Amino acid sequence: MSDRRLTSGLAILIALFVGAVVLIGLEFAKGAASAGSVKLADPCHSRAFPGGGIDAVVQRVVLDGLDGAACRLRTTREELVLSLSPGTGFPRRWDRRTIEVALRAGLLRAVDEAKRRGDIPSFLVGPVRKLIETAPLDRLIAGGISLSDLIP
Repeated sequence: MSDRRLTSGLAILIALFVGAVVLIGLEFAKGAASAGSVKLADPCHSRAFPGGGIDAVVQRVVLDGLDGAACRLRTTREELVLSLSPGTGFPRRWDRRTIEVALRAGLLRAVDEAKRRGDIPSFLVGPVRKLIETAPLDRLIAGGISLSDLIP
């Protein structure tokens, strides 16, 4: 009886193995090999952002600003963001001052672009630019900042 169980168990294992191989083969045939590749966007080229309202405008300005900073630093937006947080284990290639200058320049350009698109009314551009010029970005770069820290 134990030989029959052993044979039955072995047959089940073989069937499971064959089934797994078939499923993996089907996934590769459907293009799974290239599904894991990621193409990061060039931060020096503008991107389209969907959505509307204040939330979308703020996101668009911040993302455009990060793109501008990343372009200036000749990297990707993702590498820049990961390098800002010491907890990611991602190495920082630039000193704090270099990152701060790039972030301010990118955000100021993003505000100008938002004004040009009509996302930000003209009367708000000056105060927003002033906020960007005076915000303690060095604290953000150091690895910890809250929204209340940005408002002088």
